[in-house]
Parts: sequence; C-alpha cells; structure tokens
Amino acid sequence: MLPGPLHRLVMKHNELIKFAIVGGTTFVIDTAVYYLLVFTVLEPKPVVARIISGVVATILSYILNREWAFKNRGGRERHHEALLFFLISGFAVLLTAAPLWMANNVFGMRENLVGLQLAVLDFLLAFIIGNILGMAFRFWALRRFAFPDEEPRGGDGGSTDVHPKPDELTDEELGHA
Repeated sequence: MLPGPLHRLVMKHNELIKFAIVGGTTFVIDTAVYYLLVFTVLEPKPVVARIISGVVATILSYILNREWAFKNRGGRERHHEALLFFLISGFAVLLTAAPLWMANNVFGMRENLVGLQLAVLDFLLAFIIGNILGMAFRFWALRRFAFPDEEPRGGDGGSTDVHPKPDELTDEELGHA
C-alpha cells in the first residue's frame, strides 16, 4: 500500500523496523515492571528493580525477535541461538542499568530526590540513556552472533530471488515475475 520507493525502503530495512517495534513493545513492559517494583517492594533498590524488569523484557524480546523480527535468519540450532541471545541480552541489561548505577553509586544523584523528581531522573538514566546503549549493542550483536544468517530465505518483497535487480523487484512486487 506504500508508494514504490517507500515500499522498497521498508522492505530493505524490515528487520530494523521489526526490531524497533519489538523494542517499543518490550520498552513498555520493561518500564511498567520497573515502576511497579520501584514504587512497591524494591523502592530502596532501583538497580535491582531495573535488572529484574530488564530480564522480564528480555524473555519477551527473545520470543518476539525469534518468531517475528529475525524469523528469516537462522544458521544455528535453537538452543545455541537462545544461549547467545540471552548472553547478549544479559550484557545489554547491564548496559541499560549502568547509567542508573553510576548516578546512584558514583555521583550520588538520587540522594536528595523524592517522588516525581526521582521518577524523572530514573526514567532518563535507565530508560533513555540506558536503553539507547542497550539497543544499539543488541541490534549489532544479535544480527552478528545470535541470528547470523546474512542471506534471507527469499528476497525482498517475497521474491524467490535473494538478490533481485530493482526492475525485477518491481515486477515481483506486482506479481508479474
């Protein structure tokens, strides 16, 4: 339904777009779990709450990335792929918690804050800065190590030709090939 050039651009970057949608979904879950924990049972331990919320989001992320965003990749047995995914994501969870940990333990930024001020600081540190670090690392590492198959099963636009020429792609997209 998109115009030709935009359709080709979307098809060319469909993994990145799907990865971003998965990321947005898990971001909402991550944020909700974090604030549920930090405003209840883990109020004095925001880094622990951040790690728990990150683990919950990571499990959901594996399922959605495996079954949707990177479904055309493979090259590894499922258990090996899952192990690499969770190792990479575990490291990324630590990256997302690092700004919050530094603010809390190195710079003491959370000491005199309460309520909304604390919530805003935590959000900026853990969910903006931390997630940018984790997201960049995850996208690079997942494509490189966990889902390494660089050749998609089929080409752009549902083509059976892995590398169609632009004029062939247009014909295939229209169903005339």
